[in-house]
This record gives sequence, structure tokens and C-alpha cells, in this order.
Amino acid sequence: MRTRILAGLLVLAGLTACSADGDGGTPAKAPAAAPGKVTVAAADAECKVSVAQVNAGTSTFAITNGGTKVTEFYVYAPGDRVMGEIENIVPGLTRELVVELPPGAYETACKPGMVGRGIRGPLKVTGEHKPLTDDAALAAAAAGYQRYVRSQTDALLTKTQEFVDAVKAGDAKKAKELYPVARTYWERIEPVAEIFGDLDPKIDGREDVLEEGMEFTGFHRLEKDLWDEGDISGSGPTADRLMADIRLIVQKANAEKLSPLQLGNGAKELLDEVATGKITGEEDRYSHTDLWDFAANLAGSKAAVQSLRPVLSERSPELVTTLDQKFAAAETALEAHRSGDGWKAHNELSKDELKALSDVINALAEPVSKIAAVVAA
Repeated sequence: MRTRILAGLLVLAGLTACSADGDGGTPAKAPAAAPGKVTVAAADAECKVSVAQVNAGTSTFAITNGGTKVTEFYVYAPGDRVMGEIENIVPGLTRELVVELPPGAYETACKPGMVGRGIRGPLKVTGEHKPLTDDAALAAAAAGYQRYVRSQTDALLTKTQEFVDAVKAGDAKKAKELYPVARTYWERIEPVAEIFGDLDPKIDGREDVLEEGMEFTGFHRLEKDLWDEGDISGSGPTADRLMADIRLIVQKANAEKLSPLQLGNGAKELLDEVATGKITGEEDRYSHTDLWDFAANLAGSKAAVQSLRPVLSERSPELVTTLDQKFAAAETALEAHRSGDGWKAHNELSKDELKALSDVINALAEPVSKIAAVVAA
């Protein structure tokens, strides 16, 4: 999810960027495109993509944020199905997104302020498409990760049902205990869940970042009922809707055929999730259970990387060595804040402790950001 707090502290190094929507900001000037690279000049009121048509296969988008707002960049298939995304592009930054696109009609979008439908434009993809999964090693990586997703969705169904049952029974104490447990399985696979249009915000949207007119539902609505309002007597319909949405997204996630690039991009997205919600405390602002989400995002990122490990070991063994070291450092730093079978509350950590956690995520994010290019090579 998104952040406004500690923005300078939490910017993840070494990536490329998009723009914003609204008033203000100097029109962005995209850098000259490298061969095969699509530049995107993003500002507060525009999103200039250098081409409207690309060849089928892998495309690299270099997004420069020349505006005043933190922005995101998306490539959408029909129905707002997310083919690729990149978040937390701060003003002045350039970040890159590598995405695999079969022939068809798509849309690009910059999201100034990281809210709303964004500034959209058409993108046509033409020509022959040789899927990355034609490579046996990449196909095995995608299949392995999909097995991981299935294991997590099975647990997500079970634990969310237990959470929902406790809410409907009026057992606030039990519901509070189950809330971070159920979310653990959600957070581990959130990049897959985010593929499917508006299901993600229905399940995991925060009240302050929902699109205009969208109802506040899902985990965070129930979190607010439990910790802020202290009343779940009327929360049954919200709980039932959460369970229905979870069932639907599990069905979709288990049927999805993932590109190997989605594994690499997803590993990076999960670290962005840490930087834009967990470290700042914005994600679970009522319960302060953010470190549960932090741990889940880190575990999910590692699972995606591990699925790609045979390919990465062959193509870039030095990158694998660095990834192993940085994941170990992040896990060790987080482990210092364990409490029983879970984690300390976010508001129990000092600014220095949060800074130390953000530093290890920054250090990990840099090598993780290189995975997509290795996969696409």
C-alpha cells in the first residue's frame, strides 16, 4: 500500500520511474531511450509514453517522474488486469519495469499521488510472441512458484474463514489474534492478487487511498471496527464480503499462468510494500501489526526469488550470492523484533529501529531490482 511518511528514508535505490496526476509539476523530459526501451515522461498532469506500439515479447519501460508527487506506472490488459506495475516513484527518479506482453491491446497508466485510475493511454502489441516459458528452466521456475501460491491460498482461505467467524460471533479478542495471521498469507502473495482489477482494493484497500466512490471494505475496514471503533456488532456483512472476495481471488490466482518476469517483478513489489506501508505504520494503522506484514512480504519475496534460483545461478551467480547475503541480513534485522510466535507492535519500535529496518530493505531491494533483466536476457 502507500506512504507519505518517511518518504526520503524509504526510497528504494537503483530503479526507474513514472509520474503523477493533478496540478503542478514541470513536464517531465524522458531520457533518450536505449535500444528496445520505451521511455515514459511522467508529470503531475501528464504521462507521455514514447511509443504507442511495441513488439510482442519483453518490453522495458523507463519511467521518469518530473512531477511533484510520488507516482506509479502500470501496464493494463483489458478489464484492468495488471501485466506489470511499479510503485513509489518519487519526483526526480527514474525506474524501469520489464514486462512480458503477448499480442493485443493494452493501456499504460501513470498514477500521480498513487491514487485513482491514473493518466491512461493506449498501447498496441503486435507480432510473434515466443513465451519466456518456452525455456524449460523458466517454465520450471514459474510452475514452482505457482505451487507456492497454491499453498499460501489454501492457508489464506482457512485462516480468513476463522477470522471472519470470530468477527461474526462477536469475539473481538479472538478476531484480533487472527487478523495478522490471516493477513500473513495474503501479504505473501499480494503481487499475484493485485493482477485482478479492483479485487485487491476491495480486500486490502485503506480508506485514504481508495478511488472516489469505492466502498471501504475488507481487512482494513474490519481492523478499524476492531481497534478504532471497538464495535463489531454490525461487521458481519463486511466479514462475509471479505470472505467472498477472498474465495474469488484465490480461484483466480490458482488459475493464473504467470510469466517468469512476474516472479522477479513481484519479489521487488513486495519489498516496495514494506517501504510504503509497513515501515511507516500506515498499513495497519489501527492494530499496529505492520511487522507481521513486513515478515510476510519478505518471505513472499524470497519465495519468488528461490523459484528463479536455478536460472539466476546459471546466468548471474554473483547476483545469487548477493541476494543470499541481503535476504539473510534483512531476516536477522527483523528477527530482533520478534515477540512470542509473532512480532512486536509497530508503535513499540523506535525511530532508530525503524531506520535500521528500512536500511536493510533498501540494501536488499537493489539486487532484487536486477532480477527481471536477468530473466528477460
